[in-house]
Amino acid sequence: MVRLPLTQKLSALLKRLQRPEVGTVLVSTASLLVIVSLVGVTAEKDSGARRPSLLDLLNDVGKDKDSSRSIKGEAPVPPKALSWSSPLERQCSGIDPSVRKRLLKRKRSLAEERKAIPADPSNFGIRYRRNPWGQPLNPDPRVVVLHETVYSLGSAVNTFLTPHPRDEDQVSYHTLVGLDGSIVDLVDPLQRAFGAGYSAFLGEWAVTNAKFMGSVNNFALHLSLETPKDGHDNDKSHSGYTQAQYDAMALVLDEWINRFGIQPAAITTHQHVDLGGERADPRSFSWADLQIRLEALGQLCL
Repeated sequence: MVRLPLTQKLSALLKRLQRPEVGTVLVSTASLLVIVSLVGVTAEKDSGARRPSLLDLLNDVGKDKDSSRSIKGEAPVPPKALSWSSPLERQCSGIDPSVRKRLLKRKRSLAEERKAIPADPSNFGIRYRRNPWGQPLNPDPRVVVLHETVYSLGSAVNTFLTPHPRDEDQVSYHTLVGLDGSIVDLVDPLQRAFGAGYSAFLGEWAVTNAKFMGSVNNFALHLSLETPKDGHDNDKSHSGYTQAQYDAMALVLDEWINRFGIQPAAITTHQHVDLGGERADPRSFSWADLQIRLEALGQLCL
């Protein structure tokens, strides 16, 4: 999403306020600015039938436009494909029986162990079936992007629970995996998490807002690992993730692979899909540890 300038929001809001169902028309921008400054404190919180508050309208003006309303012009051309050679290898034999036994045992109780903590609605959105130019988009999840939290699991959860009306602050992952192997689901996989900004995978992206370049979010699933304490910085590496995290991550990926038919070769990193060259996560990630677990679950013998 892209932030709309305040003047555009105010202009759009004034037009909407002239509709009969909204109520009294504000006659000056100065008056509107004063009232808007108070909305954050006085906005109604009830969920019953009521007129839309000023905060409701301001938030609505800044949201992605309905993709069914086509606009004129040409859609941005996706970037040249970046090569991706998956570190995961095909393997049908040599599976560690102890790893398989351990994972299958936890898999049986996984549904009861996972915690669902829904992110604030401002931090995720729908998956679009058409772009702003009316062209079809395939919203089916088919890429998994791996991340890390940089700070603690609790800090990440608090960030996603916090409303973020400003577009540049909105962020979320579908699932978090703690250092202790705990799994926290924040966004339904059928919804679009805001895990990556300006991004593409193998030359594919989806533009859902005409004022913003494309990203993988419309067809990606985002999984983030809690960063160890010695990684709460911008260094290039840290001590790495725990064995419990790799177990839990493999089980989440196992479910997504089975549910959506995702190919293991389409499991990638934030660093790879990022087109701005600013992301390096997940740092110190061990593909070998993931290989051992996915092969034990039978996902690499295809």
